[in-house]
Amino acid sequence: MNNEGLNRTSHVVEDPTQETEAPLRVNVDVLKQRLIVQKRKDRVKRTIILSTVVVSLGALTVLTY
Repeated sequence: MNNEGLNRTSHVVEDPTQETEAPLRVNVDVLKQRLIVQKRKDRVKRTIILSTVVVSLGALTVLTY
């Protein structure tokens, strides 16, 4: 069996001081804007579905009589 692939892909850092991770910052304004856009899309979907149901019921009522 050839272990070259395993040795190459399994790189373990021996010294924890070598790891440098920058603290992640979250922009709250961007998240709020995404939430507003998502709510707007959901509201439009709900409105389209409700309108389709009302128009369908109206059309069935007119076609029935």
